[in-house]
Amino acid sequence: MTQRIAFQGALGAYSHEACLKARPNAQPVPCLGFEDVLNAVRKGQADLAMLPVENTTYGRVADIHRLLPESGLHIIDEEFVRVRISLMANRGQTLEQIKHVRAHMVLIPQARAFLDANGITSETAVDSAGAAAEISQTGKTGVGALASSVAADIYDMDILAEDIEDQGHNTTRFLLMSPEPDSTRRAEKMLTTFVFEVRNIPAALYKVMGGFATNGINMTKLESYMVGGTFTATRFYADIEGHPEDAAVARALEEMSYFTNMMEVLGVYPAAQGRN
Repeated sequence: MTQRIAFQGALGAYSHEACLKARPNAQPVPCLGFEDVLNAVRKGQADLAMLPVENTTYGRVADIHRLLPESGLHIIDEEFVRVRISLMANRGQTLEQIKHVRAHMVLIPQARAFLDANGITSETAVDSAGAAAEISQTGKTGVGALASSVAADIYDMDILAEDIEDQGHNTTRFLLMSPEPDSTRRAEKMLTTFVFEVRNIPAALYKVMGGFATNGINMTKLESYMVGGTFTATRFYADIEGHPEDAAVARALEEMSYFTNMMEVLGVYPAAQGRN
């Protein structure tokens, strides 16, 4: 039976591209929002969920750190997608004919230099691939969409300009999530993601970090976020290199337990090649 992967956005979104990279033979299931992605898996409408967590230009994706621990799902893989922006329009037009474009609010500033140089105005859309779909369906001329080249293929549009982003490093990291955990060692380099809440005592976070430092564990990510509507209940989201069964990781996690009120592993998974 073909696996189904739920993602946020329309077909052709960058999240769809992440699905194609991670599981080329899976069936994509587009969803309106992140909650809808998680609910699709919970309700059995999809087998896996693909969620963006951070971007090299804009930082972490809003609400994701809150949603992941509450989702009941487990991280089983990561994927990186280089955000390559294409300007697409209905067939038979030239770049000079395009006077206006639509795209998601975070995509337009990333192509500002190109748009200004070509005298093209812009407006925001809920979803870049969705904007491409709408333009294709209505047959509009003189207007284009900024989106992934995957969207142009899906909606039968001409790509009039490629790689128009201002910065060449723009990359989004995605997490592939499943109802069942998979902590089997599938690669030499494994990652462990977890959330924790420190005890309300002096230097608790410092002591937690010390356990990883003294055991030689590389922590690649640490971010805080508020929970419970209080300033004293701060949780932390962390990625470390290693597997919980590694002796050094096990020691660090044991030391951590003395200074935390809670700790929950969200996933143990292989590091993607794009991480390098």
